[in-house]
Amino acid sequence: MTEKPILVTGGAGFIGSNFVLSWIGRKGSPVLNLDKLTYAGNLGNLAGLKNNPGHLFIKGDIGDRALVRELLDRHRPRAVVNFAAESHVDRSIHGPEDFIQTNVNGTFHLLQESRAYWEKLAGNEKNTFRFLHISTDEVYGSLGPGDAPFTESTPYAPNSPYSASKAASDHLVRAFHHTYGFPALTSNCSNNYGPYQFPEKLIPLVIMNALNRKPLPVYGDGLNVRDWLYVEDHCEALRTVLAKGKPGEVYNIGGRNERKNMDVVRAICSLLDELRPLSSTDNYASLITFIKDRPGHDRRYAIDARKIERELGWKPAESFETGIRKTVQWYLDNMNWVANVASGEYQKWLDTNYTNRGTA
Repeated sequence: MTEKPILVTGGAGFIGSNFVLSWIGRKGSPVLNLDKLTYAGNLGNLAGLKNNPGHLFIKGDIGDRALVRELLDRHRPRAVVNFAAESHVDRSIHGPEDFIQTNVNGTFHLLQESRAYWEKLAGNEKNTFRFLHISTDEVYGSLGPGDAPFTESTPYAPNSPYSASKAASDHLVRAFHHTYGFPALTSNCSNNYGPYQFPEKLIPLVIMNALNRKPLPVYGDGLNVRDWLYVEDHCEALRTVLAKGKPGEVYNIGGRNERKNMDVVRAICSLLDELRPLSSTDNYASLITFIKDRPGHDRRYAIDARKIERELGWKPAESFETGIRKTVQWYLDNMNWVANVASGEYQKWLDTNYTNRGTA
């Protein structure tokens, strides 16, 4: 009997495409990949699966209930893994409505159809079905320098339209489990980085700007702290949660790599000085430019990942030093992908966020 597929939503985005690639590479079982292909969705991320019969791509919206229903009924997946989300804080500041539509309403519609599908299953199919919802540590708010890292019981305190929309989706997932017994799991991760990341985020933005000899924009004083998680470590954690996680539970996934933004930028500059030197006298750090801080910029995030380590046996394999070297090298080796991504939409975003912002 052919193994049943999983349905991955948002599987052409950064984390979603890495998950699909690693799932098929490691598990070999089929994937239905539903993605709306907004600005950050990129089929180029999945070029390696072009002729793979185990990967079926469907362009569509998780809010399209008829489409989701058809996919579930026709392909009978054994799990739904929900990456589909608008995910960038700056974009949510300039245009919050898209975040409500996708992250709140879209998740609700996906939950409704997934629950209806699950309720029609029987026996082992019903007992083993899982719905895994991928969320963010930003729902917990901001930490002070001496505060303990976020745990799964940290109260929610979102500070941006993005994090508020993700908090709402998390609460819906929790409610569907407690109200209907729906076998849902939630993961809250720290900042991801690695191959295929859309260059609005800090690490690929710095790499691309540096290679083009453009200013390297750093918000405020550069001392905001994030816990950095290499994307393949995150994918491995998600596979572990899907296989071993207990329905109704939340699992925090972090990299144990807290770094100040300025230290991240300097690390990238140092690697580029080594791997793609400018000249004997110039260095990439000279391109660092401080710009006006963004509204409501959270000072520090940090994840306490001891629950998933203790209960499910997962730990990150990469340190920040090994992960950032792999990431910089990947971008250097994949400049065609970078060129294709740097489209008009990306340039428009840069103009909106990094032009006429002034300097700090």
